[in-house]
Amino acid sequence: MSTSSTEHPHASRAPSPALTLTAAQARRTAIAAQGLHRPRSAGGPINRGHLRRLVERIGVLQIDSVNVLARAHYLPVFARLGAYPTEVLDGAAWPARAKDRQLLESWAHVASLIPVELEPLLRYRQQFMADRWRPRSLLAEHPDFLDRVLEVIGGEGPISAGGVEKILEAPGKGRPGWWEWSATKRICEYLFLSGQTAVAGRRAFERQYDLTDRVLPAAVLAAPTPDPADAKRELVAMAIRHHGIGTAGDIADYYRLRVDDTQRALIELVEAGAVLPVRVTGWKDKAWLDAAAAMPRKAGGQALLCPFDPLIWHRPRTERIFDVHYRIEIYTPQHKRVHGYYVFPLLLGDSLVGRFDLKADRATGRLLVQASWLEPGAAAGPAAAAAADELAEMARWLGLGEVVVMPKGDLARELTAAVHTLPG
Repeated sequence: MSTSSTEHPHASRAPSPALTLTAAQARRTAIAAQGLHRPRSAGGPINRGHLRRLVERIGVLQIDSVNVLARAHYLPVFARLGAYPTEVLDGAAWPARAKDRQLLESWAHVASLIPVELEPLLRYRQQFMADRWRPRSLLAEHPDFLDRVLEVIGGEGPISAGGVEKILEAPGKGRPGWWEWSATKRICEYLFLSGQTAVAGRRAFERQYDLTDRVLPAAVLAAPTPDPADAKRELVAMAIRHHGIGTAGDIADYYRLRVDDTQRALIELVEAGAVLPVRVTGWKDKAWLDAAAAMPRKAGGQALLCPFDPLIWHRPRTERIFDVHYRIEIYTPQHKRVHGYYVFPLLLGDSLVGRFDLKADRATGRLLVQASWLEPGAAAGPAAAAAADELAEMARWLGLGEVVVMPKGDLARELTAAVHTLPG
């Protein structure tokens, strides 16, 4: 599905922008939409209510298998709420009872956790996946295999692909295009993508599949399936709320929609008064503003943002808004990496002021800052002080007793000094 930022011919139908914003106004609007524009509340313990409100605001928690620090879906919550018990998120996403489920695994941005009530909006995509990703060659060779896998899941679920494989006499390895998955894993993932099964839980981060009607709460199962055009329009409406402001390509990327579908929905939302077409100084493409978006006069928050945080996951938007070229280097050979393996930009106020390659050394109880870098034009002192505060909070959250700054990067010396001045 294309998420190019190039304007589609439908743009000619859109009303002309009547409002011009500065780049700084657009940046603060984007930060505020993600709940990162002010210091975290110092209230009581974080509970399911806090989590529910946060996920309603940002819509999606991306799931990724990298565990060098913590799993990706935990980190945007930490960035916005601070130290919280991850059991709160686990219990919302993978509860023992379907009626207690607040979050659902789905193919939303990519593999993601979303509020469970949004499931009907993604049924059209499941129908698309059912045809697009059907493993035809495998099923041509083993025509009854899908039904056998589904029967095992129905009888034994929740169950992992490995558990299914132990029960069945399964065919062998898949093709490279399926990441060398076994035939059983391919079928399990196909059933999940097409909505015939859902993820009931995780065990050692391995998906546990079950029949969809045993995973979803009854009210969600009973909800009508929207027309695809209506579902896409609602997803676009949510994406613009999560963004605050963005181009059509930005907005399309949030729920991985086609840009032409997004453009069409934006025009309809303008007509409904929910979205405003605007110009942003320095932006090449037309921008779209959530009519209800907050536009604070200043931003006073700070946070370390993981590579899969919704504020920065669409790299062209990150560069346009913050004037920072940021790329994840996990898949870059080590000798070619510029900033490190798992690098967190630091948001301070309305700017990205530094980036830090982080690792949890669980065996020794240390949070390792493997490299520390200052962004051009940022002040080293404030950046180091803010980073030291965030790293100390992160270490406490992860149960690590020490922050260790390694001597790599142009901010390492200042950060080492700032870490040493923190209260014990």
